[in-house]
Amino acid sequence: MSEGRSQSKSVSREVRHDGTGHRARLRQRLADGGPDALLDHELIEYLLALAIPRRDTKPLAKALIARFGSLGAVLSADWSTLAQTPGLSDTSIAALKIVQAASLRLLKGEVAQRPVLSSWQALLDYLRADMAFLPVERVRVLHLNARNILIRDDHMGDGSIDETAIYVREVAKRAVELGSASLILVHNHPSGSPEPSRQDVAITRQIMDALKPLGVTVHDHLIMGTDGHHSMRAMGLL
Repeated sequence: MSEGRSQSKSVSREVRHDGTGHRARLRQRLADGGPDALLDHELIEYLLALAIPRRDTKPLAKALIARFGSLGAVLSADWSTLAQTPGLSDTSIAALKIVQAASLRLLKGEVAQRPVLSSWQALLDYLRADMAFLPVERVRVLHLNARNILIRDDHMGDGSIDETAIYVREVAKRAVELGSASLILVHNHPSGSPEPSRQDVAITRQIMDALKPLGVTVHDHLIMGTDGHHSMRAMGLL
């Protein structure tokens, strides 16, 4: 009888550790309420539970949100940075990164093969998801054809925490090679604030001056940050 009670307690502890009841409730809330039914840490918790099913993943999910600040920042963190989180295995990191990859693929699909200027919000959503939470500054040039359809998304380079190099000559060269009719410059501010700096304005005008003789228009220079985005065109800086 004593041995039976011991086994019963052991099973009970395993069930509580497995968390099947809690996860079932999360699953049901998701099924009933859709994407907005779960909090950010609950989304991560459930995702991690699929990778490590025999472990309570709520503390790890909350720790990730506390460390990185948001769901988007967790998913956008690079592999090596995530690997520094205690308790996060390669399998768990892969689960997070596959969700990011799927999200970006979905958002990019909303931009591809459609005139960019008429699907502006879709473009902003994609760029924010891809760049706003990066720990370093990244510069991209979106090359468009005469119908304003994206023909190339050029990653021009990554810089330090507060600067990156963008070479006017390289931008002009690529525009000629691709036969671009126009382009949109994009970069992010790791500080979070998308406010353009004097250097941002200066380099944009240099690029515009270099492209004008080639008949290539600069539609905008977008700056992405965790606090939002700024359009130099909308700000009257172009």
